[in-house]
Amino acid sequence: MDGLVESLMEELNCNTVFTIPIFGGIEVLESVVVTWIIMAVIMVLSLILVHNLKVRQINSRQAALESGISFLYDFFQSLLGKGGKAYIPYLITIVIYIGIANMIGLFGFKSPTKDLNVTISLAVMSIILVEAAGIRKKGVKGWLKSFAEPIAIIAPINVLELFIRPLSLCMRLFGNVLGAIVVMALIKHLLPLIVPLPFSFYFDIFDGVIQAYVFVFLTSLYIKEAIEE
Repeated sequence: MDGLVESLMEELNCNTVFTIPIFGGIEVLESVVVTWIIMAVIMVLSLILVHNLKVRQINSRQAALESGISFLYDFFQSLLGKGGKAYIPYLITIVIYIGIANMIGLFGFKSPTKDLNVTISLAVMSIILVEAAGIRKKGVKGWLKSFAEPIAIIAPINVLELFIRPLSLCMRLFGNVLGAIVVMALIKHLLPLIVPLPFSFYFDIFDGVIQAYVFVFLTSLYIKEAIEE
């Protein structure tokens, strides 16, 4: 049992990689460094994939890229409608980041989404975008008036949703990642070494992609609700 607890703590513990010697020392956590790596990989792949694009006689690389982007774009447009086109690039970026972050454990890195600070940041960014979308569509007065809909007496509940929604997004993503960690730790502790391999692929790939999908799906629904008349 002690070994199981130690394994869980090791998985959840976010170590400090280095310290920046300003303002008394700023600790840079492992989740931040891995996020930088993911950002660098996405940027490099983007530069490679968009190099030498053509309008006619496209190659298989460009065809695959266009198919993937078209699929994501059409998916989010079907959720948001034409009025939500401006928010699709953000949603595509987030789903790619979370998907890679959840699968990066296959390459020996610790997933950033195991750090509660990362999931909180993602949730807060998304909810700020949701409320900004509402203000952009309805104006400040219309946005404030929406808190009193359908009747003024439920305004406190609607205001409370401003805090509930990011908490819900954060804890749903972190909770599912945590659940996968606990299950994998139990499997590794109770079963031989070779057995956890397919389970690892399941939690890192399939479950990781599902969590990315759920996060952006809910964010899309919140944006659609915010921009509806």
